[in-house]
Amino acid sequence: MPLAIAELSRLWRTVRWLRAEQVLGRLRMHLPRPAADLRPAPPLRAPSGPWVTPPRRAPSMTGPTRMAFLDEERDLQRDGWDHPDVPLLWRYNLHYFDDLNAHDASTRSQWHGALVQRWIEQNPPGAGTGWAPYPTSLRIVNWIKWFRSGADAARTWHDHLAVQVRWLAHRLEWHLLGNHLFANAKALTFAGCHFDGPEAAAWHATGVRIIERELPEQVLGDGGHFERSPMYHALALEDVLDLINAFTAWPPSDPAGHHVMDTLRNAACRMLDWCRVMRHPDGTLPRFNDCADGIAPPFQEIERYAAALGISAASDDAEGVRHLADSGYLRVRCGPATAFIDAAPIGPDYLPGHAHADTLSFELSLGGRQLVVNRGTSEYGSGPRRQYERGSAAHSTVQIGHHDSSEVWAGFRVGRRARPGPLVLDGLRIHGSHDGYTHLPGSPRHHRSWHFDAKGVTVVDAVDPSPREPAVARFHLAPGLALAPAGPQAWHVIGDTGLARVDVTTGHGESSLTRHALRFGRLADAATLEVRLLDGRSAVRFSWNDPCTSSS
Repeated sequence: MPLAIAELSRLWRTVRWLRAEQVLGRLRMHLPRPAADLRPAPPLRAPSGPWVTPPRRAPSMTGPTRMAFLDEERDLQRDGWDHPDVPLLWRYNLHYFDDLNAHDASTRSQWHGALVQRWIEQNPPGAGTGWAPYPTSLRIVNWIKWFRSGADAARTWHDHLAVQVRWLAHRLEWHLLGNHLFANAKALTFAGCHFDGPEAAAWHATGVRIIERELPEQVLGDGGHFERSPMYHALALEDVLDLINAFTAWPPSDPAGHHVMDTLRNAACRMLDWCRVMRHPDGTLPRFNDCADGIAPPFQEIERYAAALGISAASDDAEGVRHLADSGYLRVRCGPATAFIDAAPIGPDYLPGHAHADTLSFELSLGGRQLVVNRGTSEYGSGPRRQYERGSAAHSTVQIGHHDSSEVWAGFRVGRRARPGPLVLDGLRIHGSHDGYTHLPGSPRHHRSWHFDAKGVTVVDAVDPSPREPAVARFHLAPGLALAPAGPQAWHVIGDTGLARVDVTTGHGESSLTRHALRFGRLADAATLEVRLLDGRSAVRFSWNDPCTSSS
């Protein structure tokens, strides 16, 4: 197929899923909209209820003008607020103002006041990255949280905050929807609580209306966030808890407001339960779709926040299989083993920007040590590293040739999408499939089964019919682990001590080195077992010696 036709076909496979409101929203982005409204702010509204300290992130300010984001430190005096050579995501973080509410924020109060004043003076209304709707939304909320914590705020800062809210109100991200639109609505709601009068009431009404519309769709029946990223789930849970906090401090006076509060509380309980299920024993999140450590608040902080707001969920440490059917993930607990299996759709068809080609991948921990992982997310953008990290080769699943199970491209786009087939659950035996490769000659379909038992897990892959191009099952090991030969097709997995043994009983295995995303901006070498399927089949056995029950 000629290149131009192939690119047009891929574009069509991508945009055909967009909703009409997204298309209209993108068109509206190019239409003239009101300039910044510089009127003084409405009067402040005094809270009448308690305020709970929000989750604390790690500090990002290392000096009066020095900031550390995404494992990279820069100085405002040298780089300014919007240097074109600074990655966009780093600049976004700079404009969020997360440090206002981070750990030990009170010890940096003088820095914070000077930083807010510098931002106002050096970021004229509407100019630069800082006025994009998403960082504007997060900054509005962070400033209000900071004011609520007792910051000595100048009246001009409240005036400028109102300018930002008015600007945002005319630039809601209907072209994206999802977590961006929810962040916009949260900011309007916060501003509608913080300020008083008719203008503030209008902001509040708009925010609540969007929240009422979006929450039932974005929070699935099992509590999972509909974009299927554990990291964005944790961020969404923080958003919901923040809204409960705001409604508690500034109680709604109308029945509609009380209904929203009940809806938020119900969603928060389910989301907290999901988050408790989808955690490795060491507390980290499995790396499905865009997921990285250090972005969402630590789970202990989220739990503390939820408990202080009266939100709880039952602990779930039971052995066997927990199937989060609405979001499509499974957790298996069997003695020392905890595994997470991705049998999920990549996310909403109209919003797959954070999706990876990771269908039927899995992660596995033994005790508190991660063993099998996906390679994670170290950057956004559209470069080769981003493309690799979204592709099937970076995940513990099967890849055929150089094709990805879902057609990820251009940083945040997806053309063809893998559709998972029905799951078969039989005690500790799990079988799934997907159609992500059926566009290839012969329409091959990937099948994978896991069988957990008292001494290990066997992973069997089958591609039917056998593909014309080589098919490889990759098992990415966590950083710090090595593969030591133990036989012709056997290895010991070695950390500080021996952790497990892996035997390739069908297929041809060999070890390799790849790069693992420890977090945004940081990579580390890590071992990978690559198993080439023979006649479309492979079987790999991970074994250990600890006893395990076989309850389902």
